[in-house]
Amino acid sequence: MSGHSKWHTIKHKKGALDAKRGKLFTKLIKEITVAARTGGGDAAANARLRKAVSDAKGANMPNDTIDRAIKRGTGELEGVSYDEITYEGYGPGGVAVLVETMTDNRNRTVAEIRHLFSKNGGNLGESGSVAWMFDRKGYIVVDKESKSEDELFEIITDAGAEDLKDEGEVFEIITDPDGFETVAEAVKNAGIEPQVAEISMIPQNFIKLEGADAKQMLKLYEAIEDHDDVQKVFANFDIDESEME
Repeated sequence: MSGHSKWHTIKHKKGALDAKRGKLFTKLIKEITVAARTGGGDAAANARLRKAVSDAKGANMPNDTIDRAIKRGTGELEGVSYDEITYEGYGPGGVAVLVETMTDNRNRTVAEIRHLFSKNGGNLGESGSVAWMFDRKGYIVVDKESKSEDELFEIITDAGAEDLKDEGEVFEIITDPDGFETVAEAVKNAGIEPQVAEISMIPQNFIKLEGADAKQMLKLYEAIEDHDDVQKVFANFDIDESEME
């Protein structure tokens, strides 16, 4: 359930996990529950729920756990009610940060997110302070060895993708959010298993970080991402692979 940044693509490429299995399950269950609550429990008619269930199955979540989460969302079973709240702030070097959360206690979550920002060289901002720097897009990352650029370009443009970017050892595919499922399905039907496939907030520009700012920003990003109420983190920074050592 990760967000989008240049260094994060590297992290996925190396096969690192966003979170431990139990923490990942918690985030997936929250997403399934809220998706079912807002759009109904029929995955065939609810694109958000369909994606959440697909992600859960990809993480080997048991079917009965998925079913219970859906029923909690539709009210068939009792459960915690989650609010979706997006926080905005700045990290070291002026990096813009968007934090998508699901919480059953707004006061607790905002206090803890504010603390994580201040502890790691950033500050929590007002609503609207950085969201304008991002565009909501479908975002798919595939290994370069999967297909040639020309082959991949043909596959995704026929499916309606907006852009294909060469990012070193991977290709990034950008789609309109409404066309994301179609493009993702075309990619999988071509025998390609994406490293990342999600609806993301894509930064319009990236800030290059080095040295202390890069290391501090990584600490902030990972601290926020590891918070139990956080679903996704988006930030407009780029760092060299050496900074991750």
